[in-house]
Amino acid sequence: MNRWRKSSRSDGQNGCVQVSGTLDAVRDSKNPSGPVLYGVDVRALVAAAKEGTLDR
Repeated sequence: MNRWRKSSRSDGQNGCVQVSGTLDAVRDSKNPSGPVLYGVDVRALVAAAKEGTLDR
């Protein structure tokens, strides 16, 4: 079974993205039984978010 971690910045109201303990999958914390994105380079995803690369 995979352990999931939620951001410490989550306010509990709007949910957030959770990462697996093995850092190779992400999911929406509002829908934990929903789809999971596997094979993600979580470190690269976090770096892109911090750099603003994912901003629209």
